[in-house]
Amino acid sequence: MSSLTNELAHARILQHAGEMVLHSETAYDGVTIVETAPENLIGLLTLLKEDEALNYHFLTTLNVIHYPDQTGKELGITYHLHNWIDNRRLRVRVWISSEKPFVSSISGIWPSANWMERQEFDFFGVQFTGHPNLKRILNVEDLDVFPLRKEYRLEDGTRTDKDDRFFGREGNYQQRLD
Repeated sequence: MSSLTNELAHARILQHAGEMVLHSETAYDGVTIVETAPENLIGLLTLLKEDEALNYHFLTTLNVIHYPDQTGKELGITYHLHNWIDNRRLRVRVWISSEKPFVSSISGIWPSANWMERQEFDFFGVQFTGHPNLKRILNVEDLDVFPLRKEYRLEDGTRTDKDDRFFGREGNYQQRLD
């Protein structure tokens, strides 16, 4: 059994792919987060999966978060990887613009990414280039918005049947929205 630690994994990543790493840090839960540019994503993820010492063979999930105030880096995509042999996790993050939401599909590296990428396309509008069947998976096909982006009100401003006092809000909710 190997004895890969987060520190050794981080050192090996920097040794073999240091030019692909823009930033790295340790998260609150002890997991290393490595940030890369969209053009380096496939190369870095391929290394992480195929390198015998790193051995991040399992893609746990991928997710997108919308940060509307971060101009040019509004969409953050995080790939959660797991090395089952050493029980080590790693996150790889890439930032893209909501104006040009394009990033390479990783379904060629991990086939399980297929539906995950479709879900993130459906809700955030990320265009995973090279995806074999990028179309909506949960929402109706003719929906012209991406509902999990923070561009829309949480509630219908025309509703009159809600009393904000019952929801822990003081004052008139409609006035705060305007």
